[in-house]
Amino acid sequence: MRIGTWNLPHPVFVAPMAGVTDRPYRRLCKALGAAYAVSEMAASNPRLWNSVKTSRRLNHDGEMDPIAVQIAGSEPGLMAEAARYNIEKGAHVIDINMGCPVKKVCNVASGSALLRDEPLVGRILHSVVQACRPYGIPVTLKTRTGWDPATRNAVRIGLLAQDAGIAALTLHGRTRCDLYQGAAEYDTIREVKQALEIPVIANGDIDSPEKARQVLEYTGADAVMIGRAAQGRPWIFREISHYLATGSHLAPPTWGELRRTLLDHLEDHYQFYGQHTGVRTARKHIGWYLEGFSGSAELRRQVNGAETTTDQVSALESWFDRFSTNETIEIHAVAA
Repeated sequence: MRIGTWNLPHPVFVAPMAGVTDRPYRRLCKALGAAYAVSEMAASNPRLWNSVKTSRRLNHDGEMDPIAVQIAGSEPGLMAEAARYNIEKGAHVIDINMGCPVKKVCNVASGSALLRDEPLVGRILHSVVQACRPYGIPVTLKTRTGWDPATRNAVRIGLLAQDAGIAALTLHGRTRCDLYQGAAEYDTIREVKQALEIPVIANGDIDSPEKARQVLEYTGADAVMIGRAAQGRPWIFREISHYLATGSHLAPPTWGELRRTLLDHLEDHYQFYGQHTGVRTARKHIGWYLEGFSGSAELRRQVNGAETTTDQVSALESWFDRFSTNETIEIHAVAA
């Protein structure tokens, strides 16, 4: 798999997720086998660039290359300016968001709302690619199959992207109106792959090694991108890449590895956000790690009620002390 001049070791990537794929999470996923990660989307509005939230999203200190930054907006000139700004901040790849389905993004004609205006899509793609070309920076696009099932236009969007010079296309197998409901469909991804020469990355409901292979074989896609299935299960990237390469399964993590993974993640998370914000934003990650484990409900209540990082970690360490370090965990059910 290749994006611009970047050769990636295998075709298993982590998807950009708002409020999830911050720097600590991207570093963790890459350490556990993700070949590529894209940041949370950063606004193209220059007035927001110096905000605490955006500054954190543009912090890539210590992250394994390549650094990929996703930008969102609806004005071609501002999107081009945002691309240049992020390149100066160290981005190696610029990704354009035309897939986010949430109302606050679509209500400002951004994200997947752009799929209803193909001429504007073309202008944005052209503007960003032209802005990045002098730097030798590739531009990618993440999008959905269309606005709704009656207006799927992913093939036309893909051809616009290819003509504009987009280096790779990630396609989520749902329309905007589907949100995250129902099952992702892969027929459209297959049609897009057959119509394009640039790499196509399949996204949506890929939650196991077997599902990854099935989607790759059916769609002909060049890579898969994992989103919600990696929440609380960041080792999924090594599981899938190993299975794709060998046809065999890796052993599940032990309780000792789960403990180290979670506590190391929290340490990085706390350092990144500080105590006040860190203890609060860590709750969702801890909840995902513990989901499906018998007897974890009381622990989650303690974690969510903790006001200090010390109290959160202490509650977790006491819970983990109940299990044998070398015992293999039973992989719990996770959302796709």
